[in-house]
Amino acid sequence: MNEYFARSPRDFLTVATPGAGKTTFALSVAAELLGRRLVDRITVVAPTEHLKRQWAEAAARAGIPIDPTYAAGKGKTSQDFVGIAVTYAGVAANPLALRIRTERFKTLVILDEIHHAGDALSWGEGVREAFEPATRRLALTGTPFRSDVNPIPFVSYAPDPGAGAGVSRSVADYTYGYGHALADHVVRPVLFLAYSGEMEWRTRAGDEVAARLGEPLTKDLAAQALRTALDPAGSWIPSVLAAADRRLSEVRRHVPDAGGLVIASDQDSARAYAQLLRKITGESPTVVLSDEKAASSKISAFTDNDDRWMVAVRMVSEGVDVPRLAVGVYATTTSTPLFFAQAVGRFVRARTRGETASVFLPSVASLLGHASELEVERDHVLGRRITDEDDIFAAERDLLAAAEAGESASDELGGSFEAIGSDARFDRVLFDGGEFGHEGDVHVGSDEEMDFLGIPGLLEPDQVRELLHHRQSERARRRPAGPEPDTVVQVSTYEQLATLRRELNGLVAAWHHRTGQPHGVTHAALRKECGGPAAAIAGAEQLQARIDRLREWAARKSS
Repeated sequence: MNEYFARSPRDFLTVATPGAGKTTFALSVAAELLGRRLVDRITVVAPTEHLKRQWAEAAARAGIPIDPTYAAGKGKTSQDFVGIAVTYAGVAANPLALRIRTERFKTLVILDEIHHAGDALSWGEGVREAFEPATRRLALTGTPFRSDVNPIPFVSYAPDPGAGAGVSRSVADYTYGYGHALADHVVRPVLFLAYSGEMEWRTRAGDEVAARLGEPLTKDLAAQALRTALDPAGSWIPSVLAAADRRLSEVRRHVPDAGGLVIASDQDSARAYAQLLRKITGESPTVVLSDEKAASSKISAFTDNDDRWMVAVRMVSEGVDVPRLAVGVYATTTSTPLFFAQAVGRFVRARTRGETASVFLPSVASLLGHASELEVERDHVLGRRITDEDDIFAAERDLLAAAEAGESASDELGGSFEAIGSDARFDRVLFDGGEFGHEGDVHVGSDEEMDFLGIPGLLEPDQVRELLHHRQSERARRRPAGPEPDTVVQVSTYEQLATLRRELNGLVAAWHHRTGQPHGVTHAALRKECGGPAAAIAGAEQLQARIDRLREWAARKSS
């Protein structure tokens, strides 16, 4: 507020983490500008119909009556309103009508989640045409990075000397990141609980494939393994939902109204997950489907009651404010950084000090990478060259690769895919840049898993970190002294290979955190030096050679 009114700019871009209070800030600015007679009218542009109503309700509490039912082209609205709320799609449908309204009054335009103005060329052009005459424009975003290079209207860009010629980076007037908000106790710390397990499926050609979730695989096989895990007919998703419900029960001991959200890939999966939750909890969860007329009212009802679970497809992915959400299950195949950040943002809004959010997710490299980078600040970049398959701006890389490869992921997954079976194993917890877990397979429902599911729901971040370290080390200390570690003779080939792959993947992940080198690049370099096929089908000697080689790299880098 101080920065804004010290400069009183026509355009102002605020980048703030989800849950930091962007709505409150914008409405406070609006009330002050109205009070000073600097503006006469308010126009709010939001991504969805539900968010229009949410803005209108928040504005009403701030004493600013806003009409969320306004449709461009219908002309005047009631004199009881000093503002309107529209969607980006609505602006693109009739920008001229909104331009006329903007010209008639001294108007403040609040552009909520401004990055959506770059979703489609027509949306950006519509926003520019409609609001170019505005007296003031206040742009808000919590996720200022994109997968394309469409320029966003009314956002300033500056050359980025570190990214090469022709690359421009957005310039925010004020930035308030997750790390800063966490230090100020504005948002909750997030525990990411990752689950792996053995997957089995049948391809279009009739071949049966088995793999462990999270192992290095081709893009086709990795996508199929993830889909197998999320199949409601298997054992993985029921086990993870049951674990998440146990975590929710622990959180509700300290936060009685805490709720959970399952984010599903599609409507059929959402309904199936709801049935599984009904069996697990004995209660019917709230199911929110984006094409239902009652979707917004269901979200509002869940916000105010104390029901345990809500299941949604994409309706609650961005901007929807349900502060009591404390436990999430990321059960969708959508894995772009933007969507992941939006989804996690639903759980981080703090109400009282000590609340902790818990998000359950598949142990997939891309998702684990997003989780570990939660506190990294990112800017919207224009014209950036894609040089790395893990580049956060290459969200559509899988689709492009599929199109270029011809018969690949899109063909393989187009309806002939058949999940055969799956099981779940607790893999690890990611928190505050660290990873915590137990050695070997940790079965769902075991005491080892409960070491992490049973963490109290009210703890300060440093207490969470200390407890994670304590439970991990305490379990290792109490492990009875037994025979020497399993040898090739003592265990089956299958178990030996699984152990070696886990060790290799863990070392590759550690190398990534140390050097920033993508997992795939490291695996490729190891194959080049040591020989042999991909890790998923490599033999024990080949895997051991790669493990030894990676340890040599680490020793050389340290020295």
